[in-house]
Amino acid sequence: MNEPSGRRERKKAATRQKIADTALRLFLERGYDAVGIRDVAAEADVAVTTLFSHFASKEALVFEQDQGFEQGLVRAVADRTPDEPLIPVLRREIHALVRHCAAPGAAPVRNMIESSPSLREYEESMRLRHAEALAAAIAADLGVPETSTACRTVARFAIDAYALAREAADPQAAVDEIFRMIEAAWGASSLARGASELRRPTG
Repeated sequence: MNEPSGRRERKKAATRQKIADTALRLFLERGYDAVGIRDVAAEADVAVTTLFSHFASKEALVFEQDQGFEQGLVRAVADRTPDEPLIPVLRREIHALVRHCAAPGAAPVRNMIESSPSLREYEESMRLRHAEALAAAIAADLGVPETSTACRTVARFAIDAYALAREAADPQAAVDEIFRMIEAAWGASSLARGASELRRPTG
């Protein structure tokens, strides 16, 4: 008898979380460079092949919520109501990401990332991927080509706002300041004016 798909997915999610939690604990205890993939697999009591079925690389273990963040941004754009403007929705999502990074216990992870060239490089490539996914979602929502400069620009600025605010003395205030500039630039674009007309409620 086949295992129900819901239970199978829950088991997969639990295994993934166990691997990620184990990796992060080992990285923080011993240092990122001192821990290998085999160490993580052995400590989590899984095969190396199982680890790689959940995480494509050692760096990905540190950013285990990467995919969820990207999906959250995309859904925020796609699922907003017809009368809900784009920029406040993005600002709300970036506020949530910044709060997550400012949560208790986040500083040691941030310090580990900053001290590792490979993790910094991975994070930069991750940000670029998030920006491209967000730009595609905005373009699809507005019915314009994915190559739209306005969509790619606002997406890149939104993702960069997350990185810049994280370094500020008051991260939440920094998000608001950055998004005031983003909103002004977006409002000045012809694409934004067209989107406003397109999403205006009828009736």
